Amino acid sequence: MTITFITGANKGLGFETARRLSELGHTVLIGARDPERGHTAAEQLGGGARFVLIDVTDDESVARAAADVQAHEGRVDVLINNAGILGTHVPAGELTGPDALEVFNTNVASIVRVTHAFLPLLRRSAQPSVVNVTSGLGSFDRVHDAERIESRVIAPLYTASKSAVTMLTLQYARALPEIRFNAADPGYTATDFNSNSGYQTVQEGTDAVVTLATEGPEAGTGRFIDRAGTVGW
Repeated sequence: MTITFITGANKGLGFETARRLSELGHTVLIGARDPERGHTAAEQLGGGARFVLIDVTDDESVARAAADVQAHEGRVDVLINNAGILGTHVPAGELTGPDALEVFNTNVASIVRVTHAFLPLLRRSAQPSVVNVTSGLGSFDRVHDAERIESRVIAPLYTASKSAVTMLTLQYARALPEIRFNAADPGYTATDFNSNSGYQTVQEGTDAVVTLATEGPEAGTGRFIDRAGTVGW
């Protein structure tokens, strides 16, 4: 039985990923900071899911979540770092240091925080894998392509944070070759994250994440993909 822990799993892409993996037979751990929403999400998925309280921006909360999983499941086979925020909606010239710290703490430092806490659990897996949810908006290749929607989006902190997520994934992959680290771009998907303005369904938006969470070790590490295949860095 594959044990999969997903942060930010009580709604949107995180919940759809949990739903799909649960249907594929994974034991899914719903990581969320809101107990009511987390319990509700786990109940909707049934017996193959369990809620674990976690605030990815808080060291103590992350440590408690890892201890909870240690006490109950004893290992994690797949860690999906999905939690993230867009940040404040102000013009670029009005962004402040605290604005940047909020976005980078949630989108980037949280991956370091959660990965560090869950490494002992991952190392107990025969085939450990980490999937970091990033974005094509963080791809230099895509934001320089005038034919793509990514080239028309102005969101300095979010896009910069997702570039950092992708590079962090590659660096972890090289530093820890015994664990597979890969990055997934969901694409422009209709969720409350973008006021449901995306052109993809949540199922389409989770295709790349589910692929990385279910493929074998022969598929490799240090990759950046979307539902169509490899994404240019």
